Amino acid sequence: MASPRILIVDDEADLRELVEITLVRMGLDVDSADSLAAARQCLRGTEYALVLTDMRLPDGLGIELVQEIAAQYRNTPVAVITAFGSADNAVVALKAGAFDYLSKPVGLDQLRAMVQSALRTSAGSRAVAAGGTPAPLVGNGAGAVLRLRGESQAMQELRAQIVRLARSMAPVAINGESGSGKELAARDIHALSARADKPFIAVNCGAIPEALMEAEFFGYRKGAFTGAADDRDGFFQAASGGTLLLDEVADLPLAMQVKLLRAIQERRVRKVGATTEEPVDVRLISATHQDLAACVDSGRFRQDLFYRLNVIELKLPPLRERADDVGLLADSILERLGAGGGRAVLSGPALQALRSHSFPGNVRELENILERAMAFANDGVIEVGDLALRGAAPTANGSAATANNAAAPLAPTPSAANMTLSADPAGEPERSAAPAAAAFSHNGRPLPVLTAAAGAFVTADAGAIEPALPLALAEYLDEVERQIIRRALARTRFNRTAAADLLGLSFRQLRYRMQRLDISEPE
Repeated sequence: MASPRILIVDDEADLRELVEITLVRMGLDVDSADSLAAARQCLRGTEYALVLTDMRLPDGLGIELVQEIAAQYRNTPVAVITAFGSADNAVVALKAGAFDYLSKPVGLDQLRAMVQSALRTSAGSRAVAAGGTPAPLVGNGAGAVLRLRGESQAMQELRAQIVRLARSMAPVAINGESGSGKELAARDIHALSARADKPFIAVNCGAIPEALMEAEFFGYRKGAFTGAADDRDGFFQAASGGTLLLDEVADLPLAMQVKLLRAIQERRVRKVGATTEEPVDVRLISATHQDLAACVDSGRFRQDLFYRLNVIELKLPPLRERADDVGLLADSILERLGAGGGRAVLSGPALQALRSHSFPGNVRELENILERAMAFANDGVIEVGDLALRGAAPTANGSAATANNAAAPLAPTPSAANMTLSADPAGEPERSAAPAAAAFSHNGRPLPVLTAAAGAFVTADAGAIEPALPLALAEYLDEVERQIIRRALARTRFNRTAAADLLGLSFRQLRYRMQRLDISEPE
């Protein structure tokens, strides 16, 4: 079998010779070209496993070659060599279809890793082109099946885009509502890529204390700080050769954004307490439910980091825009939930009710609804009344049916009309110990209130101790938390730092909860 052939395009003879020697020692065949015209001539008569081109050539720019190869030789990955500090050129090349990039001076270890990754990608692309779609086997590698389920047009287009993205090493920014499957999409990209046999590390950027972020991302040396008893690798080292997912990347503090930007540009990190940097080889995928461009405009996210991460954007459709997939997803979820026994199926009206629901929580909400419904289903058949959908109206027999596609609005924040106020010594309004009956409600029903004196739940309609249970615990707790945070913000005139102190939270914890519960400053 013939060895894979690589084409090197560069007008610097010394660099061409260095790269050629390195690749020949890897057992590869190599052709060289010193201009765009010579490269085009080589491409006409030979099929290459990889093209490596400089960005500046005597008769044009390497970006022209990238565009031509992406359009005419789809199964041939192309990588670019950029001058030191020219990360902007690399971003442009990646957007144009480049597989990856190297920065001058070219590191031989980095070159070998990139070539090996490109060869795996090239071999996989040719196998698919020759034999069709790989066999649907769950797991890593070319035979992996996509985790994102659904047969709607939106999902078919999404899966096709994921397959294309898996062939590139360009950073991907995944945007979608909470519960829409952002991590699943990232895992699909990794599983279908040449890095499938390497680690996939997912990091929730909003869950790491700011003081520990640098150590968690880059690692630390023994003795770097109190408690650092041993050397430890960070997320970048743990994902070496594989993929690093930065989930909820919009929650990164600005100080960490600067450090992350350097790591992305230089592909090197420095452990806390170390004096030298070490190379890292990871593919970055970021995910967020927020609008990163709006975060840049508001000054909460660095523009230069935005451009490094948002090379390719992948948008996930919300579940309400693919109602045809609800039945398939529901069957899959019920099958998984019933794996240990107690299988259940949806009745026709129940399935129709689910298809009419707006699903603000997307697939995660669907799973929550079905898990609860299984506990209430009679004879293994889930009826409409078992679903307890938000926005459902009670029917004559006491069951619930969806009234329309939109979920019913939650009760408004308590106002002066439904709360008792008194003035504290500082002149600041304060709620009395006994809140008014209408202060907390959800879906038109009063929420139980925990009184400080009795330590018991009372309801407005009964006025006495009552074991009132919510129909949907997660939604109930979210609404209680939402209204308490709004009260704290109202008391502090929307001073979030003061409100966080009032609630015993850090500023970052309060900001995260406000984003999750969709609490914004009133206009």
